[in-house]
Amino acid sequence: MRFRQVHLDFHTSEAIEGIGSRFSKQQFQEMLQLGHVDSITVFAKCHHGWAYHPSTANEMHPHLSFDLLGAQIEAAHEISVKTPVYLSAGLDEKLARRHPEWLIRDPQEKLNWVPDFMTPGYHQFCMNTPYLDILANQVLEVVSNYDVDGIFLDIVGVRECYCQSCVAEIRRRGEDPRNLDAMKVLWEETFLRYAQTMDEAVHRIKPGLPVFHNSGHVKRGRRDFAKLNTHLELESLPTGGWGYDHFPLSARYAQGLGMEFLGMTGKFHTSWGEFGGYKHPNALKYETALSLANGARISIGDQLHPTGWMDPATYALIGEAYREVEAKEEWCRDVNSVADVALLSAEAAGEPGNTAQHADAGAVRILLEGHYLFDVVDTENDLSSYSVVILPDVITVDEALKTKLTAFIANGGKILATGRSGLSPDGSHFELDFGAKPLGDAAFKPSYFRPDFELPSLRHASFVMYTDGQDIELEPHGTKLGSRENSYFNRDLFTFCSHQHTPSNLQDAGPGMVEGPAGIYAAWNLFEDYALKGSLPVKEIVHYALDRLLKRKTVHTNLPAQGVTTLQAQPSENRWVHHLLYASPVRRGLNVEVIEDLPVLSDIEATISVPAPVREVYLAPQGLKLPFRQANGRVHYTLPPWSCHQMVVLQFEHATNAQKP
Repeated sequence: MRFRQVHLDFHTSEAIEGIGSRFSKQQFQEMLQLGHVDSITVFAKCHHGWAYHPSTANEMHPHLSFDLLGAQIEAAHEISVKTPVYLSAGLDEKLARRHPEWLIRDPQEKLNWVPDFMTPGYHQFCMNTPYLDILANQVLEVVSNYDVDGIFLDIVGVRECYCQSCVAEIRRRGEDPRNLDAMKVLWEETFLRYAQTMDEAVHRIKPGLPVFHNSGHVKRGRRDFAKLNTHLELESLPTGGWGYDHFPLSARYAQGLGMEFLGMTGKFHTSWGEFGGYKHPNALKYETALSLANGARISIGDQLHPTGWMDPATYALIGEAYREVEAKEEWCRDVNSVADVALLSAEAAGEPGNTAQHADAGAVRILLEGHYLFDVVDTENDLSSYSVVILPDVITVDEALKTKLTAFIANGGKILATGRSGLSPDGSHFELDFGAKPLGDAAFKPSYFRPDFELPSLRHASFVMYTDGQDIELEPHGTKLGSRENSYFNRDLFTFCSHQHTPSNLQDAGPGMVEGPAGIYAAWNLFEDYALKGSLPVKEIVHYALDRLLKRKTVHTNLPAQGVTTLQAQPSENRWVHHLLYASPVRRGLNVEVIEDLPVLSDIEATISVPAPVREVYLAPQGLKLPFRQANGRVHYTLPPWSCHQMVVLQFEHATNAQKP
């Protein structure tokens, strides 16, 4: 995979004429060079269903008079730019109106994406219909006729569907379509059959050709789905609704899967389908650097004008970011994450619902703001390299997970658990020894936590916990780290106080955070709380617990809270690369996160625990050597003024395979 990719959309209505009329090989090449692009995903078929090449498996756009796909591939290859090819798989509006019986339906027969054919928009196909064979022939035709560098299939995944094909199939099996468990099996089998059919169509012609099936999200904990792809493309447009917290969560999981992957953002001010929208160049610089810092290559989304004219403003914008990426690639190839903390994803653990999603998101935000080195893991990961495993909010412990975590603890590891995490599936007892006994769900919401320690930013107080909690009792061998306090009463018709919630009664109602042989347990959904409320006390409570559990934190830095730091090992070069990033997104309009300003940071220091003596420390790509101090297995340095993204290279004296100090 190359580092500097563009994903070029071209979803073009049949109501527009002059398709490709301004396409120019020279101009196409000039724009790719202006953008420092080394790979561009071009289009064979769009959401409207049209082909952009002569086709017998499909129909060429009625207002296209030449082979646009072939012309783009030829132009790109002449300047050594790769060309993966895009086909819309789940959407084909042309065919949807001809075969509405092949479309996904909900139990009330409503359509997917838009509810009917009187609403403008697309309609999604069920792959358990004859449409699957049509799509396979379209893919086979492209791979057979063109020198493609990969296939990108869009709008696919496990889809809930009650079309008559799915209903007939489930009844043929002797099952009832009202049985959700039976339907879930069918839906997963449908997706698997689709992926196998597409891969066979590609690889019988070009074995090993890269193939990616895009569902907009790589589901944590479903390695079987991830492995249906040759690589991963993490769609994460911060201004398109994903936000700036989404990509680190996805990337910290993806890097541990051992697959090449890239981060996909966009040049748009908002999201896909936007013409004439541009984000600030500084935003793209930050987003591309965030990919590099997380071990990813990069893809930037664009959408070609119907005339085929490549927009100079877009490629000048992309070029500002990719010029910097090009200079940094040498220190970003073949890297592995160095991490102290493993966040066991609530999604990966099979926990359903929004609470699990909030638990993951809040945990990542707290870890980023505390500048902890972490990976997001599933239940299949080897935990032996980590010092702490976090079980966020909702992860109850079955026998398989208990066995894994017990071995981790026996090897010196510690657990940080919150909320219902650490409990048996029935909630009757803790499966891990936190020095406490559960008494059931907390009777009061909200309740309050009074720590026995002082938070760095605040004095002693009773801090409100907005989310659900548990009542616990201290065991004799446990250590209480703070107390729970209840409200006077829950907010109800005749018992309410003030505008929001009832205050604490200031009475000790038992422990709220405890420490035992297994680690630390906090009795509230702290990570969900932070995802929803962003409360400073919650963050500092978690940071206190982590710092107490971590015997030797690998990275210490005075980077501001909004900064991001990662550490990537590059074994082939015998070095570690320390990434530091800083930008401060602001909200514009209705929930659009924007980056414009990239302030210069000065006096940023870092101390790194290292596994071997360090020969030199220098800035990359600048090559400027930094003065550093080395003692007791730690290296300390101060960065000169920098903005947006800086890499610091720690070059070891001797070859070392150690991933941790």
